[in-house]
Amino acid sequence: MATGITPTDYFHMNDDDQQLKISCLIWLDANENVTDIRNTEQKLRSIINRFMKFKDVRQCQKYIEEQLQQDRLVIIASGRLGREIVPSIHRLQQVLSIYVYCMDKKSNEKWAAAYSSKVKGVFVELNELIFRIKADHRIQRMVREPLSINLFTPSAGAGKSTTDVNDMKEFMEFCKQKFEGDDEELRNLREFEEDYSPNKALWWYSRESFFYKTLNAALRTQEIHLMFLFRAFISDICRQLESHQTQQPIRTYRGQMLPSDELKTLRECCNQFISVNSFFSTSTDDQRALSFINSYGITAGLERVMFAIDADPKMISTKPFADISSYSKFKEEAEVLFMLGSIFRLNSVNRSSDGQFWIIQMTLWSDSEHDLKQVFVDMREKLGSGETSLQTLGKVLWEMGKPDLAEKYFIRFSKQLKPDDPLLVDLYIKLGKLASQNGHYEKSIKWHKKVIALKKQIQSTVASNTNVPNSSI
Repeated sequence: MATGITPTDYFHMNDDDQQLKISCLIWLDANENVTDIRNTEQKLRSIINRFMKFKDVRQCQKYIEEQLQQDRLVIIASGRLGREIVPSIHRLQQVLSIYVYCMDKKSNEKWAAAYSSKVKGVFVELNELIFRIKADHRIQRMVREPLSINLFTPSAGAGKSTTDVNDMKEFMEFCKQKFEGDDEELRNLREFEEDYSPNKALWWYSRESFFYKTLNAALRTQEIHLMFLFRAFISDICRQLESHQTQQPIRTYRGQMLPSDELKTLRECCNQFISVNSFFSTSTDDQRALSFINSYGITAGLERVMFAIDADPKMISTKPFADISSYSKFKEEAEVLFMLGSIFRLNSVNRSSDGQFWIIQMTLWSDSEHDLKQVFVDMREKLGSGETSLQTLGKVLWEMGKPDLAEKYFIRFSKQLKPDDPLLVDLYIKLGKLASQNGHYEKSIKWHKKVIALKKQIQSTVASNTNVPNSSI
């Protein structure tokens, strides 16, 4: 089987609602009369949708300490409460950055200097604070985005397929529910609903909005239902990358903060293959990629890493990659985006000459290379035609302990079949078992009756076909 290094190995959520709650902005301030708090909260939620406010240091610290190490917490604290809480939380891995918002900048800068690896600044102007958080979060999002990968050996198995149709209405309802109360994102959703077309997929992906946040959450966590809702959009991005495919061999770079245990696994897996389960954003500018990780403070359990990737578009059967800087608001970053599912050979993992970070050398690899052929044969055998059907998704969701979603996909699949399709018998049996497991016995009986009626209908059809007079043949 494939050896997976994915966020889902250490990060489990009970429902879709949790997928967007990895990042959280926490405001600690005892003052009830923060000027225009509603407007301020809206601006902050446009950066990080999940917003928490505390007045008590102990409650705030308890909440922070209870979060997973893989969470990303951005803290705003008043000068007095910041002085009290920062010494206790600044070493926690889940604390991404701390901002002090106060009236007396000079005195608070003195104590904050001792915690400069996490305290990003002391601010007296609210707009300046918001601007800095937004700029920092964009960089932090890139370097701290959990890297979702599979490692393949010649005997490896495979991950999940992500190609199918998408129901726009269901997608919009899902996003509106998740971003309820966030006026800016709701405006973005309305714009998306009115204006989206396949040739704008990359533009929406490179824009700081719900689309990027939600898609990355789906791919990062490998949450099947979220991935299903994004399938058509993923296909649109793929087609745009193909149409803008880079024509010459290039070297690209990516700055990343990796958990120490993941780096250790990568060091032990040189000359093996990596499948990246998300879109892989890189830059042709090594200094810019390096500046991202240099701007990030040293944190226990995390390592600074620079990926150096060689990619040749002439290699047959690779996933597409393209320079998408023309779609980006930040053209100077010279961004090259690799399609999700791209395969790389892991060549080496070494310390940089100054010992400040690790360099991971990789080469974009062809899916059809000899030593990967068996891997993809296994994938096709496991997934049938290579596509995950709605029935397969239903089975997986059932096994994952998500019976409501499993039922949803079984019913969705049943609507695609003809009324007398024999596959419906198996679907109705599964739906009956699901209903029974959930204690919905009347519903279970209803599905059982459907099974009996359909079997009789199929038997009657078969019998009539076998009794056709010879004269009609």
